[in-house]
Amino acid sequence: MNSVACSSDGRRIVSGSDDRSVLVWDVSTGKLVGVLEGHTGWVNSVAISSDGKRIVSGSGDESVRVWDASTGKVLNVLEGHTDSVRSVSISSDGRRIVSGSDDQSIRVWDISTSEELNVFEGHTDSVRSVAISNDGRRIVSGSDDQSVRVWDVSTGEVLNVLEGHTGSVKSVAISSDGRCIVSGSDDKSVRVWDASTGEVLNVLEGHTSWVYSVSISSDGRWIVSGSSDRSIRVWDTSTGKVLNVFEGHTYSVRSVAISSDSRRIVSGSGDRSVRVWDISTDKVLDVLEGHTDSVRSVAFSSDSKRIVSGSGDRSVRVWDTSTGKLLNVLEGHTGWVGSVTISSDGRRIVSGSDDQSVRVWDASTGKVLSVLEGHTGSVFSVAISSDGRRIVSGSDDQSVRVWDASTGKVLNVFEGHTDSVRSVAFSSDGRRIVSGSVDESVRVWDISTGKVLNVLDGHTSLVFSVAISGDGRRIVSRSNDQSVRVWDTSTGKVLNVLDGHTGLVFSVAISSDGKRIVSGSNDQSVRVWDTSTGKVLSVLEGHTGWVNSVAFSIDGRRIVSGSLDQSVRVWDSSKGEVLSMVGGHAGLVNSVPFSTDGGQIFSRFRDESVLLPSYIREKAVDSTDLLTHTGWLLSPAGEGYLMFVPLDALLPDSSNILTIPHSHSSSIDFTGVNLGPRWHNCYRSL
Repeated sequence: MNSVACSSDGRRIVSGSDDRSVLVWDVSTGKLVGVLEGHTGWVNSVAISSDGKRIVSGSGDESVRVWDASTGKVLNVLEGHTDSVRSVSISSDGRRIVSGSDDQSIRVWDISTSEELNVFEGHTDSVRSVAISNDGRRIVSGSDDQSVRVWDVSTGEVLNVLEGHTGSVKSVAISSDGRCIVSGSDDKSVRVWDASTGEVLNVLEGHTSWVYSVSISSDGRWIVSGSSDRSIRVWDTSTGKVLNVFEGHTYSVRSVAISSDSRRIVSGSGDRSVRVWDISTDKVLDVLEGHTDSVRSVAFSSDSKRIVSGSGDRSVRVWDTSTGKLLNVLEGHTGWVGSVTISSDGRRIVSGSDDQSVRVWDASTGKVLSVLEGHTGSVFSVAISSDGRRIVSGSDDQSVRVWDASTGKVLNVFEGHTDSVRSVAFSSDGRRIVSGSVDESVRVWDISTGKVLNVLDGHTSLVFSVAISGDGRRIVSRSNDQSVRVWDTSTGKVLNVLDGHTGLVFSVAISSDGKRIVSGSNDQSVRVWDTSTGKVLSVLEGHTGWVNSVAFSIDGRRIVSGSLDQSVRVWDSSKGEVLSMVGGHAGLVNSVPFSTDGGQIFSRFRDESVLLPSYIREKAVDSTDLLTHTGWLLSPAGEGYLMFVPLDALLPDSSNILTIPHSHSSSIDFTGVNLGPRWHNCYRSL
């Protein structure tokens, strides 16, 4: 949670997060009343107009968006900044917007016409915070250059440069009468300045780490500050004394605001929650939770009434397809859950995890029926035979295992892949298993003998998803070579190569009648293909992040997709319209299948380091309790180091996917570097 704002009537709270969305909450009920989607980067700052009709947001996608607060529609997209927008503010008359950016500039916009009225330049580093005086005549800005600047709105001239902080200035605010300026800094202090003379009136000390956000009550009596020490402090403006310390957040407090009646404080934190506090009693009035992380995989039940989705919090979630309500949370895994599936009768759920186990759950009660152990690496994929008697699992230990679903005993271990097995599937008659691997091959196995019936070669990169048609005659695979291939099961020949996506294809599924294929890609689209001709039948657009998983309902009428934009979408497969959206996980959602009766959705999570097709990024908690990347790339199971990339050469993004921009590296010298055995798989062209 990067930013929070409270409407002037105290009835609405708006929050912006790394999940690229803006959420609107009802203060009295604590319910989520709006989700504003459209940004393609982190939402760093939000503001509400004094009449409550407009919401403004600034993002890492370099844009400022103006939203209709009642409908949630985008009214305008203000473009001009050449780097991440760190802060936005609205004038009290609602006519102008001010934005500050990493491009070191401050821009003033006309809210009705979207015209850029002025560009203020003078800071020598990123502008982290901007505020506009109530009379609209002055703008205050705080920067990484450790200074606070006061600008004349009409002329663009600098009226004053306030110096004294010894660290980056993260936040600035102006009192309603315009006489006082407050700033918060990395130097752990809050400073109070005389707006006209630039003199320091007070230095408020007490925080034990960076001060991320400051706010002044409308009557000017109180100052509120939020810090990476996880606390919120209330100060007496005139004396500089601490009146109260609010504690409860479990990570850095990134944003604070005070209601116009000065009775409540709202705070946003890295713990993904928004908290509402009573300023006089220091009690928490409400905890607003709802920001989610990326959805990685999806599937339907056979009757399309349930959806299963998964994420990095180590849980499996069950949803009602029609209402989007959460029906159950299955907990027990001690590592991220890599895959989930549902038996055809809808009575059992099976999950595979980084803890190297496969768990079988009672779908109605959520209780664990059995834990299948034997794999020596992360379990990336699980499937259940149509009769529900057998379970198949694929693992990072390069093996495929077949289990008796009722006893939990291993019936067979299939070996032959030379790298991690990422996807497995049963034929509808239960006689064959198909597996896809990092070794770039697709293998077809006889389930009774364990022999390889066919090895399908042709992909030029890692195979991460496989599916079999209902009649068993077609196999579909997707690979990091950006292709979807359709194979003849009996001959192993390629029948079709489906081209059309403009990015990597992350997931494929085939309709039960075998006539259509659906694919999800990092080009943010879902495509439906004709299996026999290879032609695109429809393109489903709406996701604002990579589409990681797709599935058909048994009747073929609906498609479910999961995305890095943290949403699960259910589509009408013939019309291409969105029927519903569900959410609620607190981590990466990795898998979402439908239950066999089609009425519920299940979900699976992964947490901690983010898994990529061939490596993960190591994370650590720094001295300020911020989860940061160390620069090391680890092997898929996280047991060994592959290589190190300097942090200044990384492009961080909300999905935590590692990218190395061309501007930073044209070559890498590995002389004298100790690399892991699969370091070459780390590179992936974007």
